Amino acid sequence: MPKLNLSDDLIEQDKGDDSSAAGHLLLRQERQVLYYLRLIEHEMPKLVAYRKPFLPPSPSMPLVVRSISYGGEKHPAELKRTIVVPVSRLPLNGSAAIHKFKLLAGPRWTPEPPHDSGIGKEEDGEEHGYFKISCEDFPKPAMNLKWASDALDRLLAEANNLEDTFEDVPIDTRHVEAKVRKAKKGDHVYGRGGRRPTIKDFPKEWLPSPPPQAAPTTTSSTPQ
Repeated sequence: MPKLNLSDDLIEQDKGDDSSAAGHLLLRQERQVLYYLRLIEHEMPKLVAYRKPFLPPSPSMPLVVRSISYGGEKHPAELKRTIVVPVSRLPLNGSAAIHKFKLLAGPRWTPEPPHDSGIGKEEDGEEHGYFKISCEDFPKPAMNLKWASDALDRLLAEANNLEDTFEDVPIDTRHVEAKVRKAKKGDHVYGRGGRRPTIKDFPKEWLPSPPPQAAPTTTSSTPQ
């Protein structure tokens, strides 16, 4: 095997014209940006072939299932599954079943859609509020979704069982009032009910009764 001639005369001397380490990092970032720009320019137009028109969900599919994704990065929250549904679209048999369902739901029922549910306030089905349930106890997302779905089915079966309707039990809204007070956006004063009370809201039965007025006395003057 021939020996390599590694004399100093054959090795090119460093002239100091190379970029620094920070400069190479900057060039690498610019190459990455150019790579994605080329993808946008040449590959993105091909996605038009996979375009599908938006079809709103039918009344037979009222459930909204929400999940969380971190773009491929592993995170414990990716296992969580949440179900949100308007109560008016559930298969409940009459107003008594709706009232019983709200009682059984407890703090999972709210009169307005949850802010992270993807349901707007202008959508139909808000007359009876919304139900939300989530689960993240199992190691697979499908298992968490199955548990939440089974829990909703058990609630529906019990609400439609009208042996005891609990019509004399009022709906507990303390969780709604506590959330409003915690937000402190102007309506957190207890008993305000969305507007400032005025003198017209004062109970009339609390007003003191006026004292009885004495009958006016008439004095007759006799001529001298």
